[in-house]
Amino acid sequence: MVQSMSNFTLNKLNEDTINALRHHNLLINLVRAIAIEEAVIEIEISQESSNTKLDSYLEKQNIFDDVALEQHLALKGLNAESLRWQLELPERIAKYSYKKFKHKAEARFLEIKETLDTVIYSLLRVKDGFLARELYFRISQGEEDFASLAAKYSEGPEANTNGIVGPVSMKKSHPALTERLRTSRPHELLEPFNINEWWLVARLEQYQPAKFEEATALAITKELFYEWIEEQVQCRISSL
Repeated sequence: MVQSMSNFTLNKLNEDTINALRHHNLLINLVRAIAIEEAVIEIEISQESSNTKLDSYLEKQNIFDDVALEQHLALKGLNAESLRWQLELPERIAKYSYKKFKHKAEARFLEIKETLDTVIYSLLRVKDGFLARELYFRISQGEEDFASLAAKYSEGPEANTNGIVGPVSMKKSHPALTERLRTSRPHELLEPFNINEWWLVARLEQYQPAKFEEATALAITKELFYEWIEEQVQCRISSL
């Protein structure tokens, strides 16, 4: 079992040390790291898992003997135990998060589901509203296809992909575009509409609603964990 340093660190912080940490904007990072450590210190990591993480790390760093390892640790300001702790930390956090917050995961999922849905859509954007209208009619009348017109006329990065955007999270699109995509049918061509300086022609190609699966639950529990940690951090900072 890795031994916690949290009690030692917090108990030994004097006023000068706290002020120095504040001055260099390091205090909150230290308190956050300690709060995380105290939360996950009792989470068990198998020796096999720990060794696998270490072996993988050493291989990536091209470290193949004890001398190279000692030099690497000195350069990083770590010792062997601290290195193992850093490598084990993501697994500890994942296990603790799931154990503590899994009962809240589905409710959070339902709150944010719309932001997790993904879409694939065709997009063509220009700054000339009359041109946007003309291109819309060309596509709607079957005179030319969306892809070729987007490649030729679109003034955004989608020109490089024949107008195709995605799959991408709905939350990454502009709210006005997101709302239109959400309420349209697949392959329905949307009439030109204005967002800021742009005129857009869009077409929903595929809408994929998010599902509450294991990977989603794990991601949400970690999000809830870090929210809880930030609450702990603010309480501790205010008491120092």
